[in-house]
Amino acid sequence: MTDWKNPPRLFIPGPVKVNEDVLQQLARPTLGHRGKEYSQLHGETVDMLKKVFFTEQNVFLSTSSASGIWEAAIRNCVGLDEKVLCTMCGAFSDKWADVIRSCGRELDELKVEWGQAITADMIDEKLSSGEYSAVTLVYNETSTGLTNRVYEISEMMKEKYPEVLVFVDSVSAMVGLPLHFDKLAWDVTFASVQKAFAIPPGLAVALVSDRALAKGKEIPNRGYYFDFQLWAKSAAKSQTLATPNVPHIMALHYQCEKLLSEGMENVWARHKKMAEFVRLWVGEKFALFCDEHYASDTLTTVKNTRGINVAETIKAIQEKHNTIFGNGYGKLKEKTFRIAHMGDITLDDLKELLGWIDEEIG
Repeated sequence: MTDWKNPPRLFIPGPVKVNEDVLQQLARPTLGHRGKEYSQLHGETVDMLKKVFFTEQNVFLSTSSASGIWEAAIRNCVGLDEKVLCTMCGAFSDKWADVIRSCGRELDELKVEWGQAITADMIDEKLSSGEYSAVTLVYNETSTGLTNRVYEISEMMKEKYPEVLVFVDSVSAMVGLPLHFDKLAWDVTFASVQKAFAIPPGLAVALVSDRALAKGKEIPNRGYYFDFQLWAKSAAKSQTLATPNVPHIMALHYQCEKLLSEGMENVWARHKKMAEFVRLWVGEKFALFCDEHYASDTLTTVKNTRGINVAETIKAIQEKHNTIFGNGYGKLKEKTFRIAHMGDITLDDLKELLGWIDEEIG
């Protein structure tokens, strides 16, 4: 029986391993969230996040998972008489469609096989009809280990469809992959902190453009908890609409200081170096699930070409080393497995894990 009081070291694609110094931030005495001390913490955190993501626009902190921001983007920015183009290349990009339908909005699907990328040309062909007010994307598809070339897509969008709003799930991309929000001209993007921020679950970061806020003023029935208009009013006072997860924001403040001290170019390079090491191992022992040209720098989805029992291998490593990596997601279970290399995971950590996998599979 697993001992939850002695949790394993995590190399699953989120939550990932959290270092002791970050955990200590969560253990600090809390603050009254309507007091000046909290406002200072909030304001400093947001200011640093703007530097991390190269934006002068709106950064919101949400005491929720990132899944809430899926719904927020649709309810705030898409009218009932408008249609969304939903690009789908894996389990999490597919969820965009579920959320859009649940919010009562119309959509069309642009769908490719899992492991294939969404390209600028595909989107261009669909948007040329002129019938869409927004498009949804996933920057980094956590189920397949694939990174869509969002910078190429954004350049095409800016040139040919500047009026179409762009909503991007960056859950397993933020921090680990480049994200210049204003340059990309996106309207909503978001992530939970349990991925490359390397903080336990319980907080989401949302970047929202000024034009998305303006569009929201025209949309009725936006709800309450995820209403961008109310969020903006609170943010102007360095506050949140509802009670925030203060300990997590303390940890986020701490991590942002570290990121800016390291420099974002160096942070991305560090993630790339870890990814290249894992991909080299995969090339010798298995195969990548997706095209190597689109392989993610924050997690790798490995095609189980050797037919190993993934679940038993994970169990054995957990029992021997109190460490776990990820099985395949959904329909890819046992057909693939996943190794995270993001956040505060190090190259030495990965060498140790891959060595243990080698011992198990022979």
